[in-house]
Amino acid sequence: MPDYAKNIIVGFARMNGRTVGIVGNQPKVAAGCLDINASVKGARFVRFCDSFNIPLITFVDVPGFLPGTSQEYDGIIRHGAKILYAYAEATVPKITVITRKAYGGAYDVMSSKHLRGDINYAWPTAEVAVMGAKGAVAIIHRGSKDLAKAEADYVEAFGNPFPAANRGFIDDIIEPHTTRYRINRDLDLLQSKKSVNPWKKHGNIPL
Repeated sequence: MPDYAKNIIVGFARMNGRTVGIVGNQPKVAAGCLDINASVKGARFVRFCDSFNIPLITFVDVPGFLPGTSQEYDGIIRHGAKILYAYAEATVPKITVITRKAYGGAYDVMSSKHLRGDINYAWPTAEVAVMGAKGAVAIIHRGSKDLAKAEADYVEAFGNPFPAANRGFIDDIIEPHTTRYRINRDLDLLQSKKSVNPWKKHGNIPL
């Protein structure tokens, strides 16, 4: 599906001879925002990999869900829940690398620790926050005369991966050139992973 939902990339790769599924945001298209089509595309791929026990590697650079009334009327919450459900139910090894932006609910659904992600890394360029600095400062410091200074202070405090790492949402902050080595090492570690969901006849994915 190279021409469908270009704001998310899915595909297969080999890491040290092992087949893996790759999911990644594409910031060159719609700034990497998740919309309805991207959510469904990502969810179908994650479920496929989980069906055939293929480990998942997720690269995150997502500023949020795509805003707009057309998305809301067409059911962005219902369709966005599909990728959240797919990641939450998947029992295969799940490794996540945050490369840049990881904002709000869209960060949560991209194989975060909150969805049982096994290993979560961040590059030094990563930002894990509710929203971008400009939008956050406009709300927190509404009416302030020196928004530029407030925005600079916000970026210094939250425009990096360290607050998320302190809270345990990130396992380690790594240099980009070590990413392949870390992923291969973790795939070796997780090859014997056994994760069992509570018994039920089948799940109830939001359709």
